Amino acid sequence: MGQELECTMHYRRRSLAGRALLESDHVLFRGDERLKVMFRDLTGLSAQDGVLELRFEGGPARFDLGKAAEKWADKILHPPSRLDKLGIKEGAAVRLIGEFDADFQTELRERKAKIARTAPLVCFAAEKSADLARVPKLAASMDPKDALWVVYPKGVAAIREIDVIQAARAAGLKDVKVASFSSTHTALKFVK
Repeated sequence: MGQELECTMHYRRRSLAGRALLESDHVLFRGDERLKVMFRDLTGLSAQDGVLELRFEGGPARFDLGKAAEKWADKILHPPSRLDKLGIKEGAAVRLIGEFDADFQTELRERKAKIARTAPLVCFAAEKSADLARVPKLAASMDPKDALWVVYPKGVAAIREIDVIQAARAAGLKDVKVASFSSTHTALKFVK
């Protein structure tokens, strides 16, 4: 989700100024102290009068977010799906290159996405740096409104984020978005 706001956090009888970040699976507060609250650890959540309250073991923590409090609560309660993050709408045409897990393919079928040989949205699975040799050919086949998502493993030496970015930039592409694809993979979006 990647939203960030200056705010005051009220936690354990203290009020701390800092920045709150809303991520896909947690809220992170950075200030004089840091606090990371994983959504899976929440026992309750409310938003009222501009204050987001997260209840968890060791909590609660309240964040003065103003009008964003209700929006953050809604995003925590109704996080975007993987296909939403990738911009794959119902009936969209998608080209898959490489090996994707069965769950992803099931999600595509449920959304009635059309797996096609050519499509304006390409999902490319790269498991190691050598796989990135395909990026220039993929970039050459893209129209200006097309998008290439490179999906690669998180935190492995075989392929790093910088490898993906450098390969795409060398092919004339620009990185515009990052999304958590799964617990083991990240996706970077590139356009011309």
